[in-house]
Amino acid sequence: MFFDLADIPTGSYAKLLNTTTVPRPIAWVVSQTAEGALNAAPFSYFNVMSTDPPIVAIGIGNRPGGGSKDSLANILETRQFVVNFVSYELRHLMNISGADYDAGIDEIEKAGLTTTACEKIAVPRIAESPAAYECELFDTVDLGNGRKITLGRVLAVHIADDKVLDAEKLYIDTPKLDLVGRLHGRGWYCRLSDLFDMPRLTPEQADSRSGGDATD
Repeated sequence: MFFDLADIPTGSYAKLLNTTTVPRPIAWVVSQTAEGALNAAPFSYFNVMSTDPPIVAIGIGNRPGGGSKDSLANILETRQFVVNFVSYELRHLMNISGADYDAGIDEIEKAGLTTTACEKIAVPRIAESPAAYECELFDTVDLGNGRKITLGRVLAVHIADDKVLDAEKLYIDTPKLDLVGRLHGRGWYCRLSDLFDMPRLTPEQADSRSGGDATD
């Protein structure tokens, strides 16, 4: 089936894009105002875009009633934020923080979470999260109507000690992070537990497996 986006109402794009771009990692973003008021919100339009320099991208839309979300306003004001990652154990607390609270409400307090200080930025991170990136604003891409893609430069990474296999070699026990990802619809997620290993091939290996002989 062919879908021409030029023939589809703008508000309906998500039905196609969100159901095929899966799973999407979740950036549980903590930001704060210049006065120190905290905000936490999950965003699934998120990923690492580059490792040199280390850049993450987050798509932040508007509030349902219009106007910028607190996360974007705070990031533009302070130029700092933390990307926390969501484990399966924390899924319900993440969901609480994603409720459409009025501006100025502390979602971290609402969810019963705690924070701990970062090392290189003033914004704290979520203490319960198994991994977090300290970020500074790198740039924004204006999408119109108040929507922006926010690019952050990762300054430091925090990973829970029991999830680190070898700190010197930077080996992380990714399955033990037990992260969740966003799927489709209003509430579908996945748990990263059904894994398989498929190393990248050299051109010679790829040629030997072409022509239908590409089974395990």
